[in-house]
Amino acid sequence: MTRRPPARKKSVKSTPALPLAKIRAEIDAIDQQLQTLISRRARVAQTVGVSKRAAGTADFYRPEREAAVLQAVIERNQGPLSDEEMVRLFREIMSACLAQQEPLKIAFLGPEGTFTQQAVFKHFGHSVRALPLPAIDEVFREVEAGVADYGVVPIENSTEGTVSHTADMFLLSPLKICGEVELRVHQHLLGRMDSLERIERICSHQQSLAQCRGWLAENLAGVERIAVSSNAEAARRARDEAGTAAIAGSAAAEVYGLNVLVPEIEDRPDNTTRFLVVGRKLLEPSGRDRTTLLLSAPDTLGSGALLKLLVPFAEHGISMSRVESRPSRRKKWDYVFFVDIEGHAEDAAVALALAKVRKVASLVKILGSYPRAVL
Repeated sequence: MTRRPPARKKSVKSTPALPLAKIRAEIDAIDQQLQTLISRRARVAQTVGVSKRAAGTADFYRPEREAAVLQAVIERNQGPLSDEEMVRLFREIMSACLAQQEPLKIAFLGPEGTFTQQAVFKHFGHSVRALPLPAIDEVFREVEAGVADYGVVPIENSTEGTVSHTADMFLLSPLKICGEVELRVHQHLLGRMDSLERIERICSHQQSLAQCRGWLAENLAGVERIAVSSNAEAARRARDEAGTAAIAGSAAAEVYGLNVLVPEIEDRPDNTTRFLVVGRKLLEPSGRDRTTLLLSAPDTLGSGALLKLLVPFAEHGISMSRVESRPSRRKKWDYVFFVDIEGHAEDAAVALALAKVRKVASLVKILGSYPRAVL
């Protein structure tokens, strides 16, 4: 059998590289254009503030408007930057422009270095006044009193489920949900020591300990685990106490000056926490919304009460993404239901479904219709 000679590689004509000095000159020119446009945007934003003041409104921040702008950024994006990077850049520009009118005061579950603080910056940008508070109920109170414009609190984790304290606050609070933030959570083992053998105890929030349960059992089975109020508190103890390590995020490592002993020890690679933005008003539709409801059924509804509450949504083609029961705190064995549905309460189909639900429910409370997380 005659062998064929090896195929000759096709020559590819490469684009001649531009001189480095020319590339840098082009970058400088683009930077100048960007700065001019950003300054122009900031001046236009100032006129928006002037117009709102003249109209007698102090409603400078409109979550539904911001969500629509960021969604348009994603739709326009042609790379090479990812959607996440492009959204982050625009969010910071919007945050800085808004701060010219009046910097937003955002209460959050602190202290500094928590994942909740990261959620604040992801949603609002860095040109805000972030107010760390030691407990979820204090976040609600500061927003209710008008000390803070909005609050950010955790509501559920993809591994460990609902943060019950946040859900229970909506039973009594008049606050509304104004937005949501999804944050990919990386849990790191932090400490001042240089080896795992020197760890005597591990501190973290109980949610973080649970998210790393498998890794801890495999790698540090005999080490004491201590649940504390926050991961930032755990990082503080790791900084101040010999032999103490913490499970927390990279921000806590930077704030408290700790070594990352082992990165990303969470058991699930898709570990994500969802946060809620709470405020004092219901929002207008953004075109891409979610509605959270608090429902309760009367005793007279009998068996299948939950099904009877939910059937109207199915009849009108409305998707539900979450249904959860919580004790009503009115009497023993009495429950309320938290329900997340797609769409805004003012959407025609949602409004018709809610009208039917009200005919059979003893309680229908709209906790918020708000823009879904952009990314």
